[in-house]
Amino acid sequence: MNDPLTSYLHDHLTGSHFAIKLLDSLHDQYQGEELGNFASKLCGEIKRDQEILEQITQRVGKAHLDLPEAAGWLAEKASQMKLHRDHKGVGLGTYEALETLSLGIRGKLALWRALRRIRDFDKRIPAQDFEQLAERAEDQYSQVEERRLELIPITFGQPQPQ
Repeated sequence: MNDPLTSYLHDHLTGSHFAIKLLDSLHDQYQGEELGNFASKLCGEIKRDQEILEQITQRVGKAHLDLPEAAGWLAEKASQMKLHRDHKGVGLGTYEALETLSLGIRGKLALWRALRRIRDFDKRIPAQDFEQLAERAEDQYSQVEERRLELIPITFGQPQPQ
């Protein structure tokens, strides 16, 4: 039987690989623009979080799944997202990419909060400042969400007066 904690950690690790691929795609699509610069900066933060998660995962143990295979599948899905721009300079795919990142960061926040509690009874989880990691996730979420909301009128058009 597979250890639930191991599976949980590996699921989040796979999600972090997807987020990095998605941010790389945003950076490439919007290179030299504010959104591209933001994606690059956020990608660096996500990679630092991923390194912490990888260390925790290695300490807890290997899951019975093929992480490179799962990450490859997710990377393919990220590359298939419709990041193409329309005549307004942004497309629905960009909006959806930011929404996906927003949801993923909320999942990471839930992970850090769960690990803080799991650490109380499972010493495979190393001492870590999970509160600081949760605060960083909150900040990342706020930044992504701000950009996502800014794209609403561009992506969906201004509401018509009634």
